[in-house]
Amino acid sequence: MASRTKTPDQSPQLGTRALNRATLARQLLLSRAEMCAGDAVAHLVGLQAQNVKPPYFQLHARLAGFRPAELAGLMESREVVRMVTMRSTIHTHTAHDALTLRPLVQAARDREVAYFRKGLTGVDLDRLAERARAFVEAEPRTMAEIREELLLQWPAADPQSLSVAARCLLPLVQVTPRGVWGRSGQVRLTTVEQWLGADAAAARADASAARADARAAQPVDDVVLRYLGAFGPASVKDMQTWAGLTRLREAFERLRPRLITFRDENGTELFDLPDAPRPDPDTPAPPRFLPEFDNLLLSHADRSRVVAPEIRNRTWTGNQAHRTLLVDGFLAGLWRLDDTPATGSGTDDAGADGSVRGPVLTVELFGTQSPARKEEIEAEGQVLLTGMAGGPGSVRFGSIHG
Repeated sequence: MASRTKTPDQSPQLGTRALNRATLARQLLLSRAEMCAGDAVAHLVGLQAQNVKPPYFQLHARLAGFRPAELAGLMESREVVRMVTMRSTIHTHTAHDALTLRPLVQAARDREVAYFRKGLTGVDLDRLAERARAFVEAEPRTMAEIREELLLQWPAADPQSLSVAARCLLPLVQVTPRGVWGRSGQVRLTTVEQWLGADAAAARADASAARADARAAQPVDDVVLRYLGAFGPASVKDMQTWAGLTRLREAFERLRPRLITFRDENGTELFDLPDAPRPDPDTPAPPRFLPEFDNLLLSHADRSRVVAPEIRNRTWTGNQAHRTLLVDGFLAGLWRLDDTPATGSGTDDAGADGSVRGPVLTVELFGTQSPARKEEIEAEGQVLLTGMAGGPGSVRFGSIHG
């Protein structure tokens, strides 16, 4: 149990390390879990998936014995899908969550359309949604094809605004082979109901009825509980950051009798599930290689539980996110994986001609690490190379831009 002190309102205080270890435990990052990929995607309430490969690397960091083919198989069998949900970004979700979480964020997507209303003058949004739905359900389409179809009806509208409206008004999924490990494919879209079949269409009808019901807010409560199970202890603002939503205080207050509360070192109230793990702050945390856009780094308003304030801007260059390294549970560096080895390394991994055998993992550390820590990082790097790059290969310390 995490050590704690009492604050004036008698809520126990959790320090940064206690919050770190609790979050890592929920995120399956203190030790790899004996869990199948589908269950992990559900437990984590989805995987950030702006790029194709990050969901696979997220699961490799969290699951014992994970291999990319496991998640790829779930993609091909349509048990998981890629679609826009939280924060208006693409996530990999279970089929169930694709159907239930997308309606939850619809109000935010409607507000997004409103930002582009100037480019949609004269466009009936209900008609746009109907026309776009019929078009993509006839067969999966690219966004360019959807835009051209809508321009036939509204030639004076702004093309980008039409694209945004279609993406926001409809629950569109990216169909395979897009998102399948080892394959490539253009982004083609259809509705989640069309992709998942008749049962999904029935679920959509049920969801529409629920939204019209006075109890429509209740599913939000379920998502609050799941968020805390994956990211807690957390504040209301933390969850709002994760979901890209506002006005969630009411749901937390409704759930308060079922939750326990803490305060962080700044006095912010944190909510949590009573029986959720809160390990001792001194619990060892092994190095972990995380991909770009890992939700661990994106799902709290206050990210100091994982990212020290002085390095919070070092995971980006311009608009490009870097892959990150955790050491002792905290952000400690960046990494790059080269599947095509460099040449002329002069290392023990080099062949007689000076070329390097196998993939190369380059690790850029933000500060000095002890020799023992570097050995742990190298060992974890070899696990990454073997599991995700067909290794073994070479682990090097240096600049990822070199």
